[in-house]
Amino acid sequence: MNRSIQFETERLKIRQLTETDREGFYDMMSNPNVMSPIPREILDRESSDKMFDRHRHLDFNSDTKVWAIETKHNHEFVGIAAYLKNSKQEDEIGYRLREQAWGIGFGTEIAKGLLEHGFNHLKLELITADVNVQNERSLKILDKFMQRDFEFFNPADNCTDRRYKISRVEWMK
Repeated sequence: MNRSIQFETERLKIRQLTETDREGFYDMMSNPNVMSPIPREILDRESSDKMFDRHRHLDFNSDTKVWAIETKHNHEFVGIAAYLKNSKQEDEIGYRLREQAWGIGFGTEIAKGLLEHGFNHLKLELITADVNVQNERSLKILDKFMQRDFEFFNPADNCTDRRYKISRVEWMK
């Protein structure tokens, strides 16, 4: 396996971001349909490039890891997958897909892949995910794999988020 590949799912490769992902990243981050359910600011070119460069150059030992998601069949950049720390410093997964990658099961596939990778390779004991309660697509995906923990107002995004969680013990059942 290529050193830049973190893990694979049936149809996707999760790998380090490369310069060739910059345009797809901007397409995703500047798309109001992608950004509004998160909710996050729609990025202009300069802001997108700065964020891309920050993600691309994260230290290997950082708690935050942001990777590219590409399709296996044509190596197209379709989004990002991430591990970060939530407000309680617990491990959290995240993902974002370009609009053309919606509705074909990639969200479910990447969420499951992040959980498997976290428990099987990173040896995490607990994984969480926070999602805006109005982001129905992500709620549906996370309900498949994780338990609802609690809802809270997220002042950074000015929305109500739901926290999901699952432990290694629960995942292995």
